[in-house]
Amino acid sequence: MDDHTRLKALLVERSVRLGDFALAGGASSMYYVDVRRTTMSAEGQVLVGKLAWTRVSQRSLGITHVGGLTMGADPVAYAIAHSSWLDGHPVDAFSVRKKAKEHGLGQRIEGGLPSDAHCLVVDDVMTSGGSAMQAITAVRAHGATVAAVFTVVDREEGAGALMEAEGVPVLTLFTGRELLEAARESA
Repeated sequence: MDDHTRLKALLVERSVRLGDFALAGGASSMYYVDVRRTTMSAEGQVLVGKLAWTRVSQRSLGITHVGGLTMGADPVAYAIAHSSWLDGHPVDAFSVRKKAKEHGLGQRIEGGLPSDAHCLVVDDVMTSGGSAMQAITAVRAHGATVAAVFTVVDREEGAGALMEAEGVPVLTLFTGRELLEAARESA
């Protein structure tokens, strides 16, 4: 079984749930994908990092840093950073807080992101694109450039159009529809 097929099976096994769910943006859905249940597993880390880094490096985006809104983006960004190191083209990771810390340095972005960074913003699952936009806004306010957005799962419910309007290409491993079909087949 190739890595893409294995990651899909792992997502269906660990992350996809069928039923009635309320999503973060307030919409309801007949399925839910908690990608963290996969991206926080050892096997999921390896597969996501490998597949995402392959997808990103094929695009020649000149990425220097990878990160997104904590906490869904964190394991994805760290997996990509790890794979980039193994490939000999290190890309450092960062995390964007939902709001700046009220103590210490009061930072919203953690990980030492320089203002001249060329960033890949990541999200575990994109629905409306709200989390990715929060990260994009914070990265741009920091002075860094956003080259693209990467998501493990795009539910295809408006995020792509939002990113397109922002002039930011989206790279995806799976659509929600693909995972929903696979989950129904395995049920």
